[in-house]
Amino acid sequence: MLTINTILKEIKDVPVGRLEELYQFVHSMTPRAKQSEKLRKKILSFGGAFGDMSNNDYSDFLDQTRNARSKLFDRNIEI
Repeated sequence: MLTINTILKEIKDVPVGRLEELYQFVHSMTPRAKQSEKLRKKILSFGGAFGDMSNNDYSDFLDQTRNARSKLFDRNIEI
C-alpha cells in the first residue's frame, strides 16, 4: 500500500524543470471544496437583493434588462 512517505520519496527525483507540471497535476486532483464554498457564499450573498422591489418594479427591471441585452447582443456586426 502506498503511503505519503513513499510518494514523497519519488517526488524528490522529479527534475526541477517539471515541478510546475507536477504541482499543477497534484492541484488538479485535490478537492475544490474550499473554493466552491467560498464561491457559494459569494453567490448567496446576492440572495434577496430584489426582495424589497414591488412586483411592477421588478417586472420593469426584467423588461429593461431583456431590452438592453437584445440591443447589445442581437445586432449584426460586419467583420
